Amino acid sequence: MLLSIEAWLDYAFPRPADVLLQIEAAALPDQRLLAQSLVIGSDNPIRAVPGEEGIGQRTWARAERRLTAHYTAEVQVSRAVADLAGLGATASRDLPGHVVSYLLPSRYCESDRFEHFVAAEFAGLEGGRLAAALVDWVAGALTYDGHGSPLGTSALHTFAERRGVCRDYAHLLVALARAAEIPARCVSAYAPGVDPPDFHAVAELWLEGAWHLVDPTEMGSSADLARVCVGRDATDIAFMTVFGTADLVQQRVCVRAIA
Repeated sequence: MLLSIEAWLDYAFPRPADVLLQIEAAALPDQRLLAQSLVIGSDNPIRAVPGEEGIGQRTWARAERRLTAHYTAEVQVSRAVADLAGLGATASRDLPGHVVSYLLPSRYCESDRFEHFVAAEFAGLEGGRLAAALVDWVAGALTYDGHGSPLGTSALHTFAERRGVCRDYAHLLVALARAAEIPARCVSAYAPGVDPPDFHAVAELWLEGAWHLVDPTEMGSSADLARVCVGRDATDIAFMTVFGTADLVQQRVCVRAIA
């Protein structure tokens, strides 16, 4: 799958502020960057630093009055999609060190609050069969709400409301998976077919010694997602973190499959 990506951000700042951007597709074995460009409109120097786990990169910028960012890329995605149900589990005690943190609760994924629900609702399932059942449950239980949800919405809130945007779907799936002792992390990605077009949040589950992409909204396929970054929850994968106050002027994202 060859993806054409364009993202445009335009924000106004009542006071100077530092801004951390994560909008560049990551260079990974299963997604090759054929071309990319990031142009940031700022009078101050910018600085790139590695993303979480070395996946992708973050860009620091200093905003004074106005900050714009224009990103374009062509990404070749070549990813084999595994059948989750056919994959085995990895015992928690055998997990690699860098995976362990994705088994623990985080700010927006309160996995410890879901342990009894998972044990009762999915009794008798384990490994990939359990993972596939969790994905199907989230996809079927939630209603996509294009009007958005408050930024502080956690997996527990989404579980109660049974609706949300892609970030909420990802948080709930990640929380349920961790409650089932399946390491899970949130992923920011570009995907064609997302409605409305925007930065997209999905999840990755750790099974049989590898991460496997899933989109619980079912708007995208793991075969045509271009990862931007990964993390414990939305705190780590936000496309823009402002250390101050910003007002949206304009924002658009366009992702097209061109081959």
